[in-house]
This record gives sequence, structure tokens and C-alpha cells, in this order.
Amino acid sequence: MSVTSVTSNSPVIRDATEADLVAIQAIYAHHVLHGVASFEETPPSVDDLRGRLASVRSHGLPYMVAEIDGAIAGYCYATPYRPRAAYRNTIEDSIYVNDAYRGRGIGRVLLQALIERCEQGPWRQMVAVIADGGRGGSLSLHTQLGFELTGTLKAVGYKHGRWIDTTLMQRTLGAGASAAPDDVSNAAAGARR
Repeated sequence: MSVTSVTSNSPVIRDATEADLVAIQAIYAHHVLHGVASFEETPPSVDDLRGRLASVRSHGLPYMVAEIDGAIAGYCYATPYRPRAAYRNTIEDSIYVNDAYRGRGIGRVLLQALIERCEQGPWRQMVAVIADGGRGGSLSLHTQLGFELTGTLKAVGYKHGRWIDTTLMQRTLGAGASAAPDDVSNAAAGARR
């Protein structure tokens, strides 16, 4: 289990556990119902999130929480960017902060920890899909941590009575595209799909 501690009264970043899912569900439900960071319109249940946690872990990817004084202030995880075999070295990040802890730098600490963990694996690119031009600060946060703007998809979502764009950003992990990946077994498995 990875644990990152910043300074006093700052979040402790650690791997998420099933015991965290009630708090994670409450944070995510708020974003689903009141924001556009997620294009889901109905909040998933704790049982649904349990399956999602298992899926993230089945890919060897991190799923972490930021804890402050015993409370979950936010969480982050990475998922495969797309299911086809050729995308196996590209992942997508997701970060959600409890509304009560916004503006305290928790998103930055979470994203930095996620990047560091993902750079230890075989992944070479991290993609961020940011809704609504990053009005909540996500665009700026990702830029500060080395992501570059790669494009905008216009009006691809409709939520809360309006069309929503998504901005795509990308960051190299580790060696990036400067060398072939070291996953010969994954390439062989992908050829069979």
C-alpha cells in the first residue's frame, strides 16, 4: 500500500479500500447530480463502485484517496483509455474532490500521486477528458502537472439542460513514445483478440 503524507493538516494519500466506498459514493454522487465532471446522470451505488474498484485493480492501476483527519477529502484513479489492445499503454485519469474541501490543493496532490504511481507501471501516456472547458480548475491543474491540450470535442454531452464540450489533454509517462513498450506478453495477447 502506498501512503504519501504532505505537511501537517494536509491530506494523506493512500490506496482506497472497500471501507472508503461509502464516502467515495457520496463525493461522486454530488458531482453526478450537480456538476459536469461526470457524464453519468444517476449516481452509482456503493455496490456499483465496488465493481469499478475491482476493475481498476484488475488492470494493475491505482485507485487512491486523500484523507484528512479520518475524512475522505477526494479520490483518484486511472483506467484504460480504451479497450482495444493497441491502447494498452494509454490510461485516463479521474479525480473527484469532496465539495467541502475544494480550493485546498487536494486535486493537485491526488493527480501528482496518481502520475507518480502510473509512471512506475508500463503505461506511456495519460489522457485527461475534461468537461466544460475545465471551469472547475481542472484544465489549469492538468496544465500545471505537464498535460498538453490536444483538442476539444464540441457538444458531445448533454446534461443539466445544455450541451457540453470535452477538452482532451495528454501527458507522457516515463519514456513515452521514445521507445517501444516492454510488454511482449501483452502484445501477443492483443494479437489473439
